[in-house]
Amino acid sequence: MGMVSEFKEFAVKGNLVDMAVGFVMGTAFATVTKDFIDGVFMPLLQPVMGGIDLSEWNWVIEAPVVAADGTVTDLSLIHISEPTRPY
Repeated sequence: MGMVSEFKEFAVKGNLVDMAVGFVMGTAFATVTKDFIDGVFMPLLQPVMGGIDLSEWNWVIEAPVVAADGTVTDLSLIHISEPTRPY
């Protein structure tokens, strides 16, 4: 049995379709959850915390490496409000 025929058999069983549907549903759920947190939960939480703006909180994992001219060449940190935001 060739690889192409095995893949066709796998795709016809429905496993591939189930995985694709799960991926789409997971993506949609993540978007809904993020919008709920940003639009409903955080505006209610900020007055309780004294009006602190949590959007600019960072957690520095490693100290920055500064070059001779003063530029930061290496920095490892996590942006707390958006941990998946690229830097």
